[in-house]
Amino acid sequence: MTATRVDLNVDVIRSLPKAVLHDHLDGGLRPATVVELAESVGHTLPTTDPDELAAWYFEAANSGDLVRYIATFEHTLAVMQTREGLLRTAEEYVLDLAADGVVYAEVRYAPELNTAGGLALAEVVETVQEGLAAGMAKAAAAGTPVRVGTLLCGMRMFDRVREAADLAVAFRDAGVVGFDIAGAEAGFPAADHLAAFEHLRRENVPFTIHAGEADGLSSIHQALQICGAQRIGHGVRITDDIPDLASGKLGRLAGWVRDRRIALEMCPTSNLQTGAATSIAEHPITALKDLGFRVTLNTDNRLVSGTTMTREMSLLVAEAGWTREDLRTVTVNALKSAFIPFDERKALIEDVVLPGYAL
Repeated sequence: MTATRVDLNVDVIRSLPKAVLHDHLDGGLRPATVVELAESVGHTLPTTDPDELAAWYFEAANSGDLVRYIATFEHTLAVMQTREGLLRTAEEYVLDLAADGVVYAEVRYAPELNTAGGLALAEVVETVQEGLAAGMAKAAAAGTPVRVGTLLCGMRMFDRVREAADLAVAFRDAGVVGFDIAGAEAGFPAADHLAAFEHLRRENVPFTIHAGEADGLSSIHQALQICGAQRIGHGVRITDDIPDLASGKLGRLAGWVRDRRIALEMCPTSNLQTGAATSIAEHPITALKDLGFRVTLNTDNRLVSGTTMTREMSLLVAEAGWTREDLRTVTVNALKSAFIPFDERKALIEDVVLPGYAL
């Protein structure tokens, strides 16, 4: 074991400053909160025991299939259709990240999935922002400040993506820092929503696109070269353009991604669950990091994947040989590619992250 891995136990890793760019609000609820809110709205769950519910989520998501993985969100979304539910889950989202050592986060969700209770799209966004603000205030008061920006999502298999893009523009000065499209990737190409992305570019709103998770290089190419994404959600399939990871000979698309410093929002545990990777030890994040790609480490869905940033980091240390320097690298990478102003990113790196990783 190298000196840089000594004492990288769970408590030490939890204390390190972290940044997460790819984390879904509706995939990260507290199990106890799901139980309480489900009872209040009359929604039936697989179990009303919080520990059993957490285990159910993790097991149900371990199908190796992205579509089945997404289906587990039925129960979290069911309790996020009211103002009360959205306020509580957004506030707790922030507090849970702060407790995990996260200093910067981008939370993403699709407002159209939270309107079944009668809330308008704008009301959904306003309510989530109110809850996030309450969480940030409490975290700061407790001495664990965390900056949280919002990414609004359009669902690629539905027809309201342009509406979601309009919301991102409308709320860009009220906590929304960017945009994304999510949902089943295969069969629902990003270019179907090109008008939304062109609108965002005209309005100077940055966006990321889920690509290269359940679909291959064509999905990544389309997200970047046709739609103009500044980051790629997951992007694990970029390795299809690197026939030999050991030699590091890159295809044209992989070279473009590395050389233009396009961030890959990689989510190891989630990728294992959806079949996009086979093990933590063999997950492409390590080889891509070593080849100089701007890889970032993310949770994707903390409840559904039974994970935290501390757990993701701990797994990479234990199973892929990561060092303290590796953890610092992906944290700095995330902040370099965050959708907030340069001066704010620079301050977080220089004043918080680098001192936090100093031995």
